[in-house]
Amino acid sequence: MTTTAQHVPNDVLRAVRIGLRMSQDDFAKALRRAGEVLGEPNEASKRLVQRWESGISRTPRGVYVRALAHVTGRPIEALGFALLVPMARVHEDGTGGHDMAAGSEGVAEASGSVQTAAQAATEKYSGVWHSRYEFYSSSRDETYEAKHYVVIVQHGNRLTAQSLPGASTNPDSPLALDLTVDRSVVTGTWTEQTATDGYYQGARYHGAIQMLVEPTGRRMAGKWVGFGKDFDVNTGPWELRLMDTSMSKATLQQYSQPPD
Repeated sequence: MTTTAQHVPNDVLRAVRIGLRMSQDDFAKALRRAGEVLGEPNEASKRLVQRWESGISRTPRGVYVRALAHVTGRPIEALGFALLVPMARVHEDGTGGHDMAAGSEGVAEASGSVQTAAQAATEKYSGVWHSRYEFYSSSRDETYEAKHYVVIVQHGNRLTAQSLPGASTNPDSPLALDLTVDRSVVTGTWTEQTATDGYYQGARYHGAIQMLVEPTGRRMAGKWVGFGKDFDVNTGPWELRLMDTSMSKATLQQYSQPPD
């Protein structure tokens, strides 16, 4: 009996590509140009991009890894691929404990288990959303808010969000969300890379988030949790509001600016 492998779509890569306002063909052309710039010509095609986004191909070769990073401005581990990493091994540290070290033999694929939703959510969350959260700065003793325009791509009950270029109140501060919808509850994780020349000097912050969706499906609000500068655990309000269900190039261009 023949079984068919279940492919997990790479919604992160798709969201990043859409955020760059590129079609699959545009993206492939940009990868080929990047290869020429890097001195590593490649044969990226629309079909290859489709295979990546559909999850059929999950581990791009090195030449594509470098081209992808050049085009998107993001490291390969932030593009939703399953990477080949050294096999982790546990060893005694000599002081009564144990450490995790990378072994020199073999590699293991860093791919998570496939999660199948009992009831897939209807396709109603894809589009451009206004993201706003509040955080307290202990070093400045003030509460601030951060705003982004993000593109949400939905696949079943999974939502993948990426901020649009230049669409944040803090310049060069890209935001990513990986969420799961369970009826009216949205749960997941967030990651934000702060600007290298900003107040937080390029620090990367991440944490968890849970929100409730209003019956209209146009607003979700809840709380985030994450660590602070002194590695204390903080929390605060987070809200997403739907701005436009279109993800055309014109729409994405319209929202590629700091939110009000």
